[in-house]
Amino acid sequence: MHILTNAGPPVSLIAGILILVVPRLLNYIVAIYLIVIGLLGLLGLFGGHLH
Repeated sequence: MHILTNAGPPVSLIAGILILVVPRLLNYIVAIYLIVIGLLGLLGLFGGHLH
C-alpha cells in the first residue's frame, strides 16, 4: 500500500488547483475524497500504517 500513501500530495495539489480554477468543484472534490477515505478505512486498506 505504499502507492496509496504517496498519492496524497500530488492529488492534493491537483485538487487545490482545480478548486482555484473552478470553485464549484469544491463540493465534488470533498465528497469524492471523503468517500474514498471512508471506503479505504472500511476495507482496512488505510489503517494508518505508513510503511
